[in-house]
Parts: sequence; structure tokens; C-alpha cells
Amino acid sequence: MLRHTRLPGESAEYLAAREELRQAEIDLMRHGERVAALRRTLPPGPPVDDYVFLEGPADLDAGDTPVGEVTLSELFTAPERPLIVYQFMYGKAQTDPCPMCTLWIDGLDGIAHHITRNADLVIAAAADPPTLRQYARDRGWHRLRLLSCGDSTFKYDTGGEDKDGEQDSTVSVFTRDADGTVRHFYSAHPRMADDIKERGIDLLTPVWSALDLTPRGRGDWYPSVHY
Repeated sequence: MLRHTRLPGESAEYLAAREELRQAEIDLMRHGERVAALRRTLPPGPPVDDYVFLEGPADLDAGDTPVGEVTLSELFTAPERPLIVYQFMYGKAQTDPCPMCTLWIDGLDGIAHHITRNADLVIAAAADPPTLRQYARDRGWHRLRLLSCGDSTFKYDTGGEDKDGEQDSTVSVFTRDADGTVRHFYSAHPRMADDIKERGIDLLTPVWSALDLTPRGRGDWYPSVHY
């Protein structure tokens, strides 16, 4: 038995239950590694269109003009670097920014400088550039590259919205071949099955894992854009 504490008064019942839990946590970790390995060994995905996005100044506080166009292939900053696109539920039928997306993007902003040592990272939304950038200013998202999908079918093609403009939070990963071909590698959505509606991208935030450490767990807590 491996103990992580030296507290007196831990009963034999508590220690036995804690050891059973530790073994379950080891099993969970190893299963998670097997899942990650399956993800890494996916065969090459399909080539995708070189979608065009709209982007304002790199400095979020520099205003919202000029607005330029940038293609999906231009978002790759170096060879052999993957591109991670978080699709923000904001714009079209989603007239208010999604609280859950806001939670995830708050976290991504805090760790973007670590992620971008290994991969390119952008946030894409259906909202127009000024609307998206104003919300980003309100949240303090100064480390993220913010893109509007404009008139492109990017979000629809990758499952981030439906034909009626209803938005879905989505994380997508793309790769670029040596000849410049951009391929879809992987996408994940919160809905994993009819009975799993909001767990598919839990790994994008440590909030759930931290709450799961507590006696109450995550319960029915839901994020809010207002504290």
C-alpha cells in the first residue's frame, strides 16, 4: 500500500477504501493513455478546403480595424505543427456567448503560451470580428488568436453548427502535409451519445477534475459568464 499522507487517526476502513481508490485511479490513468494512443494513431484524415477567416489586429486593444482575411493553411506557423481550433458557440443563432465555451476559453487563454510551443491554437466563432473581439476584451483574452468564420462553411463542415445556425462547442485538430495539403485530424464535441450530452471535451479544462476531488463532486454546477 502506498500512502500519500502521514495523518494520525486514519482508520483501517479508510485506508482500505483509499487503496482501492488509488488502484482505480491507476487503471483510469492507464486507460486514458490507451485512448490517447488510439487518437495519435488515427490514419490520415480527409483533405479540407482552405477556408477563409476574418481577423482583426493582433493587439486586442488596438481596435477592430483593419480586418483582414486569413486562410486555414496560413494558420500553420511552421512545418509539422498541428493546428488546434476551438469553435466558440457565439454568433448566428447563438446570440449570447456560451457560458461553457467561456469557461474553456478562459482556461485556454491562461495556457496558450504553453500550448503554442508545440501546436498552433486559434479560437473561431460565427460572430463578426468586432462582436467577438469586444467579448474577448471583456474577458481579458489577450493571448489568443481570434477568428470570425465569416461566410465560410467551416463550422458547418466540421460539425460546429447546423443548417439553422445553431452552434455547438467543438475542438478540431488539423495537420498540413509537406505539399501544403491541410487535413482534418480529429474533432470532439460535448455530446458523445444520447445520454452523454456535455462530457465530450471535459479534458479542455481542469475545473471538472478539481471538483471531482471533493466529497460533493461537480454536482449540478454549471458555469456562468457572471461571477
